[in-house]
Amino acid sequence: MQCKNCGTRIADKALICYKCGTATTDAKYQPAPLPRARRGPSPLVVALIAVLLVLALIYYFRLA
Repeated sequence: MQCKNCGTRIADKALICYKCGTATTDAKYQPAPLPRARRGPSPLVVALIAVLLVLALIYYFRLA
């Protein structure tokens, strides 16, 4: 058998070419897709909540 990448003569039962490292057959299994990383709230949302909290505290202490 010949390597489909470099043309080197390799054994019929070889899994990879010893010269270039190319696989002789396609992969039997494909890797599982990675789960999407869960993102937290954006910095804009956090800043908006902080501003609203500060305004609420100012309003509360002015009434007291």
